[in-house]
Amino acid sequence: MALFSTRRLATSPIAQRCAEDSVTKLRLKYAPYYHTFDRQEGTRVWKDGRQYLMLSSNDYLGLGNHPRVVAAGEEALRKWGSGTTGARLANGSRAYHRELEETLADFLGKEACHVHAAGYLSCMSAVATFVERGDLVLVDKNVHSSLWSGIKISGAHAERFLHNDPESLREVLALEDPARAKLLLFEGVYSMEGHVARLPELLEVASEHSLFTVMDDAHGLGVLGREGRGTASSFGCADEVDIISGSFSKALSSTGGFVAGSRTLIDYLRTHSKQTIFSAAIAPAPAACALEALRVLREEPEHLERLWKNTRRYQAILRNLGLDTWESQTPAVPIVLGTKEKAYSFWKQLLQQGVFTVMSVAPGVPPGKDLVRTAVSARHTDEDLDRIGEALTVAARKA
Repeated sequence: MALFSTRRLATSPIAQRCAEDSVTKLRLKYAPYYHTFDRQEGTRVWKDGRQYLMLSSNDYLGLGNHPRVVAAGEEALRKWGSGTTGARLANGSRAYHRELEETLADFLGKEACHVHAAGYLSCMSAVATFVERGDLVLVDKNVHSSLWSGIKISGAHAERFLHNDPESLREVLALEDPARAKLLLFEGVYSMEGHVARLPELLEVASEHSLFTVMDDAHGLGVLGREGRGTASSFGCADEVDIISGSFSKALSSTGGFVAGSRTLIDYLRTHSKQTIFSAAIAPAPAACALEALRVLREEPEHLERLWKNTRRYQAILRNLGLDTWESQTPAVPIVLGTKEKAYSFWKQLLQQGVFTVMSVAPGVPPGKDLVRTAVSARHTDEDLDRIGEALTVAARKA
């Protein structure tokens, strides 16, 4: 059977395309991605017997091993088992889903919420559910792949505006039919750039043109606003954003995602969203971990305080070295090198110094913005930051 399969694949144009793909060959040659760690303790990870200091995790608040979060996951596993083996529409809905949704909706200042097994599903559904063929999506050109996927499957037409530029949005709108149904799509925090959305200005344009607004706040939740309630909360305008989507795999140290809005909008999503109707419900353990992380956010403000203390110190280290951080405003801090070769060299130097980061190059970022993506955590100690500073000094000198 194996021999037959090999012969068949040898004659398949699709299999040949996969085997000859130059991008895959380049990735395998230089191996910047898909690293597998054998062990993790706090900010330390181990790979092939060597210890690294993690500087690219989205575990902003460091809650992944918080005793309360771990205990909540263990208890949910004992109480509910490993999963629901069904979609929420059918046999998969459980009481713990409702508890998480009600708590998160209240935290975000929304009436209702729906949780999914993956943040990608949530962000796709936040777009694809609310527009249809003939509608127009006005989209910040730097939004996440999940949002572009939502646009594509919706059949709606998309017009890009310049990144985080309300005036560019106005210029695009000036050329559009005022009567056409329109959705404004942007992120609260852009994780690759570290930028915070110019939310009040974007909402002013939205109000002028009757735009339906969708904001992906995966990297704002737990990071910005009072108690980490997110980007809209930080600006005091949660009521003015129609839909907020996001992920549990960042500050909440779990997996899964959410869409929050008015009860009418969430009921509509549960009726029409294919990502919601046809995907299995989020499992008990990750849901319980996300819920407990939300409670920790409210009851233990020291994690958020430590995160921003570390962020200020880390950004000062980068400024003192003259490194380009793309004017990051958040714990997600890019180091822009400008070319693939420089980004790879810098990433490799940090790796050799025992600091693990992630490289991102065009077309994942705009041309000339090839970078090493870093992220600070509340879990980083002063000793960690000292070591990071030493490694960055070496990398900046040698790259």
